[in-house]
Amino acid sequence: MGSRETLSQEQTQMSAVDTAKCYVRKMVERECRGWGDQRTALHRIGRLYGISTHALERLRSGRAKSVDAGLLAVIRSAYLDLCERQVAKLRQEIATERVLGSDDTMADIENETLRLAALIAQAKAARTQS
Repeated sequence: MGSRETLSQEQTQMSAVDTAKCYVRKMVERECRGWGDQRTALHRIGRLYGISTHALERLRSGRAKSVDAGLLAVIRSAYLDLCERQVAKLRQEIATERVLGSDDTMADIENETLRLAALIAQAKAARTQS
């Protein structure tokens, strides 16, 4: 029975590490400004969200064996914030396109960005309530 509990805890821990690693890698990918900018992107993410660059690097590279629940929550929150910022940028681009020449396609895309923004806000609200 003890080995089953350990296995279950180990699987859960790996899942948390994998989740954090995935979030960090996606954030770095989106934050990079070009080839060779990964380390600088890690520093920007760490500074912006108050996360240790060392912890981010260990997660990104796959060297982290565990992740604290608090750190995972901060990383997830940072990822949702980054998604929110990307949707806001996309909405600005769509608004510019609509000014240049409005059509129904832009309105449909704009409605989708509003839906995405609402989903992200909902995910952030659910995270703060739990």
